Amino acid sequence: MGKPFKVRVNNNIELDINAHEFSELDTIKITNSQYHILKNNKPYKVEIINANLNNKEYEVKINNRTHKIKIYSELELLIKAMGFSAGASKKIDSIKAPMPGLILEINVNVGQEVKENDALLILEAMKMENIITSPRDGIIKSITAKKGDAVEKNQLLIEFN
Repeated sequence: MGKPFKVRVNNNIELDINAHEFSELDTIKITNSQYHILKNNKPYKVEIINANLNNKEYEVKINNRTHKIKIYSELELLIKAMGFSAGASKKIDSIKAPMPGLILEINVNVGQEVKENDALLILEAMKMENIITSPRDGIIKSITAKKGDAVEKNQLLIEFN
């Protein structure tokens, strides 16, 4: 049957759904975003209006009613049950050198807006080039290193606003 997963609809309804329930749906794909679904002999016209695959958040129109849907993974549910917040890990305000090395390149400037996973700088360590990426969206507050600097482990390199 498969493990159930949790779905939150419109931030107020939580459902547990398993793979078996999905396999019982009679689904016909009309376009890349539109489907015709039969469940218990009842027809549904479904359209995916917006999809954020990274966050598993969707805006779906079902029979002309729009719903916001969030799908939670087992890991997200476990983190929540343990009392940890997944968002808490994104409060990083600075980048420190993960190892001693040489700054080969700095790809950002003070005041620049960056997105999560943007390349900030290249650090050469042990004859390897390591691309240091942004851990979150933000604005560069300060850059304490410059191209050609030798840095020590845990040395402050970049701060975010």
